[in-house]
Amino acid sequence: MAKGTHEYQDDPRNAEILININGELIKRADAKISVFDSGFILGDGVWEGIRLHHGKLAFIDRHMKRLYDGAKALDMDIGITPQALVQRIERTCQANHMQDGVHIRLMVTRGLKATPYQDPRVTVGKATIVIIAEFKTPLRTSDFKGIRLFTSHVRRGYPDVQDPKLNTHSKLNCIFACIQAAKAGADEALMLDPHGFVATCNSTHFFIVRNNEVWTSSGDYCLDGITRRNVIDLCKANQIPVFERNFSLSDVYGAEEAFVTGTFAGLTPVREVDGRQIGDGTWPMIDRLQQHYVQLIEQEGQSL
Repeated sequence: MAKGTHEYQDDPRNAEILININGELIKRADAKISVFDSGFILGDGVWEGIRLHHGKLAFIDRHMKRLYDGAKALDMDIGITPQALVQRIERTCQANHMQDGVHIRLMVTRGLKATPYQDPRVTVGKATIVIIAEFKTPLRTSDFKGIRLFTSHVRRGYPDVQDPKLNTHSKLNCIFACIQAAKAGADEALMLDPHGFVATCNSTHFFIVRNNEVWTSSGDYCLDGITRRNVIDLCKANQIPVFERNFSLSDVYGAEEAFVTGTFAGLTPVREVDGRQIGDGTWPMIDRLQQHYVQLIEQEGQSL
């Protein structure tokens, strides 16, 4: 089972879900793609994680914008309109009788290859579109005290090497960081940018609270996270000072609070970074932002 921000309670209903592959609903046990698929061979594709909350696809327009922007950057034709793709997601959820507590992984790859080779010109099929919707909610015990982070030696790179703003299937640098954190006994990895400033985590975005101010990275070396952006906007709307700026690990170790954000778990407190306890174990700012975020999810989204 995944740990930290992606820890969840197993739901037996997921054994019988229908998975959407190129518009066809297929039983989980029978859902397969070709070994010649670009995503399998090369990690050539883009993806989104989406929540279904009280019958609404949360922030779906933003997810579609990021997905199609990423595909355009990769010179990849998804083959259907964003509106048609949203309808396909809705159909998948309806077929599985889903209304709430659902996490959706939407994956789009370049499609089938004539032979295992990286050149997009040997692609012989249309884009492969897979939608996996599962009953999945974050697991939070009554004694939850936050997650622990470990700073990885693996850096977030320059955009001319592999643009960190693209949500592609090629995540090996993040996987290396995750492995290092796990080996160190932590829940997730904190990653620095090429200049040594804090960038992001391996699968979530990172924030600290200092002197009642909320800080996050400049955003130059991380994905434009939708939950990250929502938290920044919520701070601005509620007169909470918020800064996208460079800051170092020294600033992190001395923070009053720290938290990470992501589509699956929303806001998750951080209790420890590199063996240093963060704050005194209370989370007044996180609790305040969490309330605003829950209200935002209730207000926004597209109903099934």
